[in-house]
Amino acid sequence: MSAMPSARRKADAGPDIFRAKPRKSPPFAFVLEAISELSPWTRPMFGCVAVYVGEKIVLILRDKPTYTSDNGVWLATAAEHHESLRREFPNLRSVKLLGGKITNWQVLGADAPDFEEAALRACELVVARDPRIGKVPGAKRKKTAKRRTNS
Repeated sequence: MSAMPSARRKADAGPDIFRAKPRKSPPFAFVLEAISELSPWTRPMFGCVAVYVGEKIVLILRDKPTYTSDNGVWLATAAEHHESLRREFPNLRSVKLLGGKITNWQVLGADAPDFEEAALRACELVVARDPRIGKVPGAKRKKTAKRRTNS
């Protein structure tokens, strides 16, 4: 019977894996403050923080020790908007760690001299619902199913 009390003590203590880790604040939290009127929500993505407004992903906040040139605020956009966005954000560029090809993700690099000013301007565009920023994840063209008719 002496084995029972020690088993209870171990069970009562509970393993550390079930204890919640304190949440780190997101990088560049001023961005979330700047768009707070839209009630943005976040979720982890690729070790970064994805920022959503409604169903659209609008930004990713990245501050990691690897690929530091891609740290900053990533804009969810489309290739057709790159040129017009670059006119507003001269330091905007494609994300390098995605393989060097031109992608829909563009970054305002944290190492740019105008980073905070540019990030806040991007937030103004998000608040204004600029159609160049934001994508509904997984929104792909649906193939129409061909229906068979019985003749």
